[in-house]
Parts: sequence; C-alpha cells; structure tokens
Amino acid sequence: MLKKKLHSHCDNYIREKLKVLEKRKKELKLALESEDKSSAGDKHETGRAMIQIEREKLGKQISLNEQVFKKLISFEKNINTDVVCLGSIVITDNLNYYLSIPAGFLKIESKMYYFVSPISPIGMLLLGKKIKDQIYFNKRTSKILEIK
Repeated sequence: MLKKKLHSHCDNYIREKLKVLEKRKKELKLALESEDKSSAGDKHETGRAMIQIEREKLGKQISLNEQVFKKLISFEKNINTDVVCLGSIVITDNLNYYLSIPAGFLKIESKMYYFVSPISPIGMLLLGKKIKDQIYFNKRTSKILEIK
C-alpha cells in the first residue's frame, strides 16, 4: 500500500510536469504563428529564431520526461528485495527515501518520504546497500533499518 502511494505521487508528478510542458509548447506554436504574420525584417527573423530555439529546448524536455515516465512504469511492480534498487523504499534512522525520480517529498501517516533519483548523490550512496548498512551524507551517518 505504501509503495503504491509513493509510486502514485511520482506518476502524478510526471503527468503534471508533462501537462505544463505541453501547454508551453502550444504557447510557443502560437507565438511562432504570430511571428509569421509579422514582416519586420531582421527583428522578425530574430524573433522566429528565438522561438525556434525555445521549441527545440522544450522538445528535449518533453522527450526526457516521457523517458522518465516509461522508466517509472517499468519499476511499478518492483518486488521487495534485500538490496536497495530502483523502486525501493529505504527507511533509515534519520530519513526515509523512495528511490525513483526526484519528485520532492510526501508525508504519509506522519512520516516523510523523500523521492530521490538513483543517479543523485544520495541515490548513488543507497544503491546496492542492505539492511544495517550505513551511509554518510550531509555530514550525517544514517543506518538502513528497512528496505521495502
């Protein structure tokens, strides 16, 4: 149940991010169409070029987020293991983590869970660890109490 709630938070986070990016994409398309109607010479060409650069950046962001969404689906049914991996919930004596995507944090039943990417500094420290292993991060030692 806990893993389902955490995974759902990630899913909603990515869907919301994609909505914002798609909205921005539509705005840029309208801006480009508006620029097409203008005929102000060099200023017109500069405006078009700037909009096109923004559209390309946005396209890359959308693509990256769609890839993240696909990865998110892939570890949705992750089984519990004795070793921390993508999709693990890691309970330490200090903080609780969900190794997934960087999606902030969520409070469930008075406990905070932090969403971290496996390629983040803390995520890399956690990967492959087992119960009773310790990690040192932000000048603090944490002991892994549980892996779900």
